[in-house]
Amino acid sequence: MFMGEYKHSIDKKGRIILPAKFRADLAEKYIEKFVITKGFDDCLSVYPFNEWKEYEKKLNELSYNNADTRFLLRDLYSNATETILDKQGRMFIPGELRAKAAIVKDVSIIGTRNIMEIWSREKWTEYLLKAKDKPFENIAQKLFDLGIMK
Repeated sequence: MFMGEYKHSIDKKGRIILPAKFRADLAEKYIEKFVITKGFDDCLSVYPFNEWKEYEKKLNELSYNNADTRFLLRDLYSNATETILDKQGRMFIPGELRAKAAIVKDVSIIGTRNIMEIWSREKWTEYLLKAKDKPFENIAQKLFDLGIMK
């Protein structure tokens, strides 16, 4: 499980080092391969390969006859790329994906349960400022009311 926020930088070759805690968890499970794709809210989503395969199972259940589904699948898969960790724990992020998430140098890596999100530091700061208008308690209450949280 990925938790926490970590501040890192992209190097000149487009690589980012994963947080040591994430690398340790991944090493225990022998996971070295990932899928990076465009995420929600202007970030990149990084799926360990086993999690991507589980996600794909759910995506395969969607009807391709639905226009919104086709759009989502096209957008998701056209922006997806496989990558691996090098011996120094770095992951390459293609320039096209970095551009889509406005990632130039400074990033925040966010753990979100079974995936990681990579944000430009500026976009992450903007997101957090907007989130002040959505108090945690109000969102939690809505999830309680829907039976999603207990």
